[in-house]
Amino acid sequence: MSKGKLIVLEGIDGSGTTTQAKILCQSLVRKNYKAELTAEPSEGPVGKLIRNYLRSGAKSKFADTGLGAHALALLFAADRLDHLSNQINPWLNQGKVVISDRYLFSSLAYQALECDLEWVENINCQAPHPDLTLVLDLPAEVGFKRVSQRSASRELFEKLELQKKVRDNYLKFAQDLNLQGPVLVIGAERPIDQIAAEILGRVIDFLEGSGNP
Repeated sequence: MSKGKLIVLEGIDGSGTTTQAKILCQSLVRKNYKAELTAEPSEGPVGKLIRNYLRSGAKSKFADTGLGAHALALLFAADRLDHLSNQINPWLNQGKVVISDRYLFSSLAYQALECDLEWVENINCQAPHPDLTLVLDLPAEVGFKRVSQRSASRELFEKLELQKKVRDNYLKFAQDLNLQGPVLVIGAERPIDQIAAEILGRVIDFLEGSGNP
């Protein structure tokens, strides 16, 4: 049995990664691919701790929450290794296509705001790069408006100026990092169905080996 493929959707808050990851997985299943959907932070013990912290940490300034940026980055790295060991790798070993809503790029884009990028890369060195990364890109103002409309509460990173910096990181990393798998930037200001159609077409091209996705 051939090894599966890890395909990751990334982007700033409000870019639609969760919605598009679900649509992509459902579409692949309908086309008879063996596909599984997951997300980071994961459903594991470290992932649950991170999600609870992100919600509570939004109530105060980053430096005043009691958990420093480096400690948080280490938690994300630990969750990623647990996620790989207990979910992603077993699925890949079964030959499945694994769709993840966020993964390694998120640590590089978010944690590198407060931590040295090389250090963030080093603590994630045991996490393999995805086979394909799709960055859903849109202006931070648009993403922030979407987040504001869906919830009155804010998570730790849901601040407009911070999201502008995160977007810049995503675009820079998509061009500059020496990645082991292709990275595609997908315009995410369009209607959901148009974005989904482009993503599915690119992913099918990649999976069927018909050239560059």
